[in-house]
Amino acid sequence: MDEGCENCPELASCRDDVVHGYGDAGGDVVVVGEAPTAAAEARGVPFTGDGEGRRLQRILGDLGLSRSPPDAAEPDLQNVYLTYLTRCRHPDRAATTEEERACEPYLNAELRMINPELIVPVGQRALEALAVEYTTRAPSDFDAEAEHATTVRGRGFELLPMKALGDLTDADADAFVEHVTENVFSRDYRQTKGRRSR
Repeated sequence: MDEGCENCPELASCRDDVVHGYGDAGGDVVVVGEAPTAAAEARGVPFTGDGEGRRLQRILGDLGLSRSPPDAAEPDLQNVYLTYLTRCRHPDRAATTEEERACEPYLNAELRMINPELIVPVGQRALEALAVEYTTRAPSDFDAEAEHATTVRGRGFELLPMKALGDLTDADADAFVEHVTENVFSRDYRQTKGRRSR
């Protein structure tokens, strides 16, 4: 993606930086959020620099996917990649559907390159966007609150929905870690895609 991208004129005119994906580009797990927060934009690294970022980084640490403290500016990630539906932040509003679509080719390219086994959509908007492309269910059938800490079969991989980080309680975080540890990582979750074993 061009750092000077102007596919979305309103975002291009007010953003400070484009926040690209970050982490292990050969990982089995991809975490997809809606858009960068102010802190993530300031650091240039998804899901860092604020309470929501620390919450996710703590979960990744509990799952053995991060070897750094939750407040690390550049987390030491293994087997996980972090990205967003849209890579630019508007200070006053969420991205529009058109802006999200303009960034979709970049997300699709990341997912094709990484070829993950597990995708964690964070929040309702990310869950709906991924449902359209990668499951046989209608987006309106999904509820991030109700499907938090469950597994949804996708086309060639599984979705592990997570509530929006701003709504995530300690109990919600524990439930997500428990589900992934006991019901996903405890079995062979890899699909038959010809990937090398890790």
